[in-house]
Amino acid sequence: MTPEEEHDFDDLLVLLKETRGFDFTGYKRTTLMRRIGRRLESLKLRDYSEYRDFLELEPEEFTRLFDSLLINVTSFLRDPAAWQALRESVIPSLLSGRNATKAIRVWSAGCATGEEAYSVAMVLAEELGMERFRERVKIYGTDLDEKALHVARTGIYDERRLRELPADLRDTYFEPVENGFAVRRDLRRQLIFGRNDLTHNAPISRVDLLLARNTLMYFTTETQLNILRRFHFALADPGFLFLGKAETMLNHSDRFEPVNLRMRLFRKVVSTFPADRAPWPMGGSGEAHDHRPPALETAALGSGPVAQLVVDSAGTLALVNSRAESLFNLNPRDIGRPFQDLEVSYRPVELRSVIERACQDQRPVELREVTWHRAGVADGGVFDISVVPLLAGGEHVGVGIHFSDVTRYRRLRDEVEQANRELEQAYEELQSLNEELETTNEELQSTNEELETTNEELQSTNEELETMNEELQSTNGELQHINDVLTSRSVELDQANQFVSAVVRGLGDAVVVLDHELRVMVWSRGAEELWGVRSAEAVGGKLDALDLGLPLDSLDPYLRAALLDGQSADPAGRMVLNAVNRQGRPTSLTLQLSHLRKADDSVRGLIMVMNVLDRE
Repeated sequence: MTPEEEHDFDDLLVLLKETRGFDFTGYKRTTLMRRIGRRLESLKLRDYSEYRDFLELEPEEFTRLFDSLLINVTSFLRDPAAWQALRESVIPSLLSGRNATKAIRVWSAGCATGEEAYSVAMVLAEELGMERFRERVKIYGTDLDEKALHVARTGIYDERRLRELPADLRDTYFEPVENGFAVRRDLRRQLIFGRNDLTHNAPISRVDLLLARNTLMYFTTETQLNILRRFHFALADPGFLFLGKAETMLNHSDRFEPVNLRMRLFRKVVSTFPADRAPWPMGGSGEAHDHRPPALETAALGSGPVAQLVVDSAGTLALVNSRAESLFNLNPRDIGRPFQDLEVSYRPVELRSVIERACQDQRPVELREVTWHRAGVADGGVFDISVVPLLAGGEHVGVGIHFSDVTRYRRLRDEVEQANRELEQAYEELQSLNEELETTNEELQSTNEELETTNEELQSTNEELETMNEELQSTNGELQHINDVLTSRSVELDQANQFVSAVVRGLGDAVVVLDHELRVMVWSRGAEELWGVRSAEAVGGKLDALDLGLPLDSLDPYLRAALLDGQSADPAGRMVLNAVNRQGRPTSLTLQLSHLRKADDSVRGLIMVMNVLDRE
């Protein structure tokens, strides 16, 4: 990531803190970047600065972002083996040694939608019985996500969330409601849910059991240390800490000791201040030493593995063993010389003031891990130096100086410390990787749950489509039946039309059917040939509007009178008219009128049959 991208990402976190009060600076940046990156990908945005502008324009996106960042993956009695270890190792210790009225306080930090808090409530209710549980237990559930806390306060869960819960616990502590199953009221009454930011808000105090399962893994190492300090303060004595499988606590043995390391169960370590160490024994046994031969003492002093010098009360070098001679480049001629004139008096460390202090206090003075970088020697030496006053007959006769070479031990200690640092770093990296893996697993589980929900929705949609398909098939069958009926009716209509056409052709040269307004309803082919007007032009129009060679002025009153009086038009009567055909020739024709009647015998219109008399 470039410095510019880092700056844009930090600005985004500042925006979340200033506008919504969510401080994510203590969370792992890799996790935050991965979750925010998903939002960028879904919104087709290029970088964090564009997303920051989008948040300012679309406040609803804050809710979707927080749902993505605050991964609420939990379940009832998650990791059953760990909960069984809690029942066997912690609950008995928690309940033993207490009087019957002592309250038990439990804190579920990062409780999400409340399954973990209700799980510990069921475990304690099983151990104590419901009546004693109501009298003694108080459980606090906290989280940063108000939406998840609302679900926890309601205490209603669907059947899918109760899938892993044993049937006996579900039947005992849940009751069916409209939207799923609700936690029994007498159990839910003992739980209090509220918002708490583990990185800033004060912890709940005097807690006997603290559950923070897979919560610390989202924070940086420094933030985890601060939260653990708060947890240590929050716990009573004895107090127990129940973590998730991704959190190891290997680097905090001064605050918590493992009860069951594999199941992440820990006990609070009470801080104590060790007493002062007993003083180093300075005197001997009090018995007089046997006089030994001077040659034996000289040989023992000379061959000792520790470099030794003796300075008498006058400040003169009195004795030097062989190890000191080779180490400080001394020789027998230096014996009797003033000690302050020798190089060893100030190198590797200033010894004259130390000798003076030892003589003055009449007690040994020790200098630890004095480093000496000698010329011509690649690796310097490390020495523990002891300056011990020498007494003879109760009188001070000089000092003995001992140089113990602890270079090897110093190197071993440095190597052990380096190995410990590397091991601690490896543990931290391993814990970080483990937490990243657990985060990824929880993200995958969250994605899997979303996919399961989507699959259920798709299955429901598929069932609806299947139902619609069956309805369409039924409708299609009905339409097919109607189509068959229409086809049959069409054939019948065609036959009827052919029959009517044949009848019309048999009635005369030209047949015209009129309605009660003298509009043309039927215009036969003979009428087309006689008058030169096509059926498409004539049908629907009034008779007097057509360009015909009929004497319509005299014919129209006759036709209207026939419509008004159903008996005035004699079916056997005929009229002889002089007309002009389509070719403009005078034509004589007979016109016979008949009534077109309805089913109730009322007049609907007229049937005009015209036959030409003077055919050539």
